[in-house]
Amino acid sequence: MSWLERLRDGLSKTRKQINDTAGFLGNDVRDVFTNRLDTIEDLEYALIAADVGRAATEEILEDIKRSEKPNLQEALMEALTLQLEPDARRAEFRKLGFAPDARRGRVDPKGHVIMVIGVNGVGKTTTIAKLGQYYMNRGQSVMFAAGDTFRAAAGAQLGVWGERLGIPVVQGAEGSDPAAVAFDGAAARTARGTDLLFVDTAGRLHNKHNLMEELKKVRRVIEKADPGEPSEVWLVLDAVTGQNGLQQAKKFHESTPLTGVIVTKLDGTSKGGILIPIVRELGVPIKFIGVGEQAGDLQPFDSQEFVRALFDIDIPKS
Repeated sequence: MSWLERLRDGLSKTRKQINDTAGFLGNDVRDVFTNRLDTIEDLEYALIAADVGRAATEEILEDIKRSEKPNLQEALMEALTLQLEPDARRAEFRKLGFAPDARRGRVDPKGHVIMVIGVNGVGKTTTIAKLGQYYMNRGQSVMFAAGDTFRAAAGAQLGVWGERLGIPVVQGAEGSDPAAVAFDGAAARTARGTDLLFVDTAGRLHNKHNLMEELKKVRRVIEKADPGEPSEVWLVLDAVTGQNGLQQAKKFHESTPLTGVIVTKLDGTSKGGILIPIVRELGVPIKFIGVGEQAGDLQPFDSQEFVRALFDIDIPKS
């Protein structure tokens, strides 16, 4: 099964959530907005139920009203794609009919060190392993720093992945200072000239002040060992958590400004719309999305591709 087919299947519950509530998407846009108030109310409910959020839903409905697309589904697809574009200028290009993104193009980190953060249970360590394989497959050298020293066997888990993939892993003793592991990893990356270092961090609760402060410390020591780094801070978020996940993202963003979000477990959730408020409210791009456990199930995010898959439209064979 191709990546696009897995994405389509993964989004089936979200698609059903919208279609069951708004099974009128083929109708003419003008007819819907001039003669069928019940239809608009149903569409509004469907989007909110899919965790798009009320504010974004209101903007989507306004975009649909102004759309020149012939039917409601096409207008909705266009509006959703615009909502998933965090850059206002690029969104304007999309409105003019230009597609700024190459389909599933490369995700190139700005520098060399990427901090990967998130709460327990989102698949953070496994995601780091998948990222390592993704960049190795594209000819870049990769290192891991096992900075999650509090979770039992987390460092060992990343070590196993590193051995399996042939990626060096900098580790510390269980319970040791995670900032020290991050420092050693950044120093080792500089010394070896490795292209990319992914720093794992403890799966900390977003409402714990001391743990958030520790994240800031990790960032500071990386900068000491490798000036100008980390260039990226990516949050791994479980799509199943829905609006709770958005609140997590906000807390992390306040503490350690994010440069990207990776959304996992899109398969099997009816809350796939959560990507929209993440982009809209944080102004941070979705870097990758995941729809399964295999390495190839994590791929760069493309808004048009995502929306097509959501509506099961135009899925080419790969």
